[in-house]
Amino acid sequence: MRGTAAAAALLALTGALAGCAPAEQGARDGETYVVPSVGPRDLVVDSPELRELKADAGVEPCVPGTGEPVDGGLPSAVLPCFGGGEPVDLSSLEGPLLLNFWASWCGPCREEMPLLQAFHQQYGDQVATVGVAYNELDPEGAMELVADSGVTYPLLVDTQEYLGTQEAFLALNRGLPVTTLVDASGQVVFSEAIALKSPEQLLDLVDEHLELQR
Repeated sequence: MRGTAAAAALLALTGALAGCAPAEQGARDGETYVVPSVGPRDLVVDSPELRELKADAGVEPCVPGTGEPVDGGLPSAVLPCFGGGEPVDLSSLEGPLLLNFWASWCGPCREEMPLLQAFHQQYGDQVATVGVAYNELDPEGAMELVADSGVTYPLLVDTQEYLGTQEAFLALNRGLPVTTLVDASGQVVFSEAIALKSPEQLLDLVDEHLELQR
């Protein structure tokens, strides 16, 4: 698709200019792709085209929660809803919650998105799943990836890489994808750059930190 090709071209260009390369994350983490920060930028994440792609893909609307900021929890940061919709203050989201940070240029992100969708479909009544597009270079290509992956869970976007400066999300400075788990009390109990390879790996990870009912 046009957006996928554009994302590949952007990845190649970024790598040529700034030395983009896979980063070793250890045997458990697999590979995460590190793309250098390009600084604050004005990306369009809500347009008629993106809204149409989002609607066609069946992505669920962004819904702010009713939680309050807690020590050791999610930071207060209002993020746009990707492809249009109500912005969400991250600290309002309540656990149990799985946050997945991704970008269209990230190969491991592409591989794990169908796994996250399957988890959302089967266990969404126990653990909510929310995706956060981070350091995205091609919003339209990213939304096409969402459609191709079958993703329907809500999607936010951090256009300014703000969350990478927050203690709960320091793993974002290692690369993508990053999985963050929040328990029922609002505490961030896991946040690591990890490439999920199988449904069993994802289920074991969530079960370890959130006591998933299987």
